[in-house]
Amino acid sequence: MAVLQQDHQAARAGRAPRRITPLGVLYLVLFLLGLLAPWVAYPVFLMKILCFALFASAFNLLLGFVGLLSFGHAAFLATGAYITGFLLAEYPGLSPALGIVAGTLGAVVLGTLFGALAIRRQGIYFAMITLALAQMMFFFFIQAPFTHGEDGLHGVPRGELFGVFDLANNHTLYYFVFAIFVAAFALIRRVVHSPFGQVLKATRENEPRAISLGYHTDAYKLVAFVLSAGLAGLAGATKTLVFQLASLGDASWHMSGEVILMTLLGGVGTLLGPLVGSGLVIGLQHQLAQSALGDWVSVILGAIFVVCVLSFRSGIIGECQRWIARRQQREEK
Repeated sequence: MAVLQQDHQAARAGRAPRRITPLGVLYLVLFLLGLLAPWVAYPVFLMKILCFALFASAFNLLLGFVGLLSFGHAAFLATGAYITGFLLAEYPGLSPALGIVAGTLGAVVLGTLFGALAIRRQGIYFAMITLALAQMMFFFFIQAPFTHGEDGLHGVPRGELFGVFDLANNHTLYYFVFAIFVAAFALIRRVVHSPFGQVLKATRENEPRAISLGYHTDAYKLVAFVLSAGLAGLAGATKTLVFQLASLGDASWHMSGEVILMTLLGGVGTLLGPLVGSGLVIGLQHQLAQSALGDWVSVILGAIFVVCVLSFRSGIIGECQRWIARRQQREEK
């Protein structure tokens, strides 16, 4: 009766009553699967997927919704990883939450500097500038004493969350990482569907027209770049906590290429695409590494990437969305 009254009041107010959409049901199912997953699969493996899914989602925010291809996002991942790893290693009593926040803020600062330099360029020029800046950071991490060079930071303590939850327990840490991912995903979704996100999409589609409407597109792109950098730093900080390690691999250009691969496979410009793409890439790497084809992981992933790009130009999720849209159009006719 209360629900009917609410629907009636909403109708009288001129608003349609809220109903659960199929996409909302999908999100709910995925959330429940995420809660049950560590009791079925190895928690560390699942946390690796979540960390890279967050990294890919951060990258997709820039490429999929702004149209800017960055070849240097590994710099932000590594910045968050190194800052968090250094603070937790040097100050064992420090809360892991504060370490992650510090790593994220470090990536935000770096993203602001990089964005101010690169955001006025577009296309291949923007991509090359971000690659050059990321390589500069790579060599900085090699020389900086706090990173331990090529040895990296090992044995980073996980500590206790709020002095209550022992993160040395993989299941406890999983739910902490899962909460971070859900919060970051919700933030990205809110940004994409906000008026700010609509301006970003308009800039991607036709920047001169967005400028003619009075929008300062460079400022919008800079905010999106900084937000993407901060989320990438959050992924790196969380990854350090999971593996208790921060290494140069996080800062290499291979990592920037890997996140591009994940995003393209899943579907650029889709919210669930990065999650699917990261799960596919990490799962294949895990399975192939344990097989006789372990030395051919990169070659096999490259071949799969070529096949998927030729067969599914919009990515896995993108193609699914197009198929659903075509089906709905046929039903309406």
